Amino acid sequence: MKKLESFLGDVAKARSFHGQAQRGVVVAGVSNGDLGVGKLSVGIRNLQKRVEGSSSYEGKYGSFYRRYSSSSENDPTISRDFLVQLWVDDRKKRKLKQKRKQIRANSVNVNDDETVFDNPASLQQVFGKFFSKAFVTDEKANEPEKPIVKQPPPSQRMAGPLKPATSLEAQVAPLLARSTLLITRDIEWANLMLGFEQENRYGIVDVSYPGTPVGLIREQSNMIARQLLRTRRPFVAHITDASGNELFRVRRPFWWINSSIYAEINGKEVGVVHRRWHLWRRIYDLYLGNEQFAVVENPGFWNWTFTLKDVNGDVLAQIDRDWRGFGFEILTDAGQYVIRFGTSDIVLKSGPASLVEELEVVRPLTLSERAVAVALAVSLDNDYFSRHGGWGLPFIGIDE
Repeated sequence: MKKLESFLGDVAKARSFHGQAQRGVVVAGVSNGDLGVGKLSVGIRNLQKRVEGSSSYEGKYGSFYRRYSSSSENDPTISRDFLVQLWVDDRKKRKLKQKRKQIRANSVNVNDDETVFDNPASLQQVFGKFFSKAFVTDEKANEPEKPIVKQPPPSQRMAGPLKPATSLEAQVAPLLARSTLLITRDIEWANLMLGFEQENRYGIVDVSYPGTPVGLIREQSNMIARQLLRTRRPFVAHITDASGNELFRVRRPFWWINSSIYAEINGKEVGVVHRRWHLWRRIYDLYLGNEQFAVVENPGFWNWTFTLKDVNGDVLAQIDRDWRGFGFEILTDAGQYVIRFGTSDIVLKSGPASLVEELEVVRPLTLSERAVAVALAVSLDNDYFSRHGGWGLPFIGIDE
């Protein structure tokens, strides 16, 4: 009740001041002071708003309001200090609004050359708890990591000829320092059903560790070239470890009569395999640099064993294409190749490894020579054991 009486008293004073301002009484009273006309007009406008807002109280409280609203002649005049204080309060409010706007502008921290969306630090200030530094600055933090497959240890000691002579050989040693590699080609369903030639994929397994793959082979070639050129298409095959890290690659350019395939480590050519033309025999020359270290002379027809021999006719390695069954051989290109480099360590000849037939060689091939032998296996699969027909109708293609 006391608050209401105090408010109504202020309203009565305001109405009295409004009447005096209209007659020039208040203006004359303050015109000689330090308060300017502009400042005074601000105070008068504020008082007018308060007086106009008080009309609702007059209708609501009736005679109770008129009890405190005596005539303007009897009301005391508003002092100069009151107007000054009113003006000061208005200035403080405006300064406070400007200060709040400045604080909001500084929190965003927009520079001339960058926006808030270009500055991760500004996003942190604006959005606070919704963004952490790791989330804004490192977009790959939440990406799932690639699974790391544990590589089985080599099945041959890396000593003597198998000791890496260069950094390039050390790179391929985890894959090639093994006695026997089993290379299996995946089934190409689009080729089987529609005759659409796909990129070849192979899995590599060490027979001493049959449960875990040691490498992969992935072809990379042009789709149109695969459909038009078929087995004569140019391609690059990437040989990786089980985790997908590239160890070396083989490159096979377009060929018309005799094919060639190159083995490269880190972009450096280490060896090449050239096919030599013959009417029915399958002959390949293997080179390490410019020096030939082995030759393959297969009698052809249904012989699927390719033996690498040196200049004296001694055995260095052997590549066999296994028979996988009638369905696989007639309907698909999913061939399987066994590369034998020699004997494995005695300690590993247990379990399934003890059943594998090992090859007696005159000398172990070096790691670079084994990379060329793997390139030969890829070339054999494309030269003789890939489907040549389309539209899902299998037939046996005969070369030369």
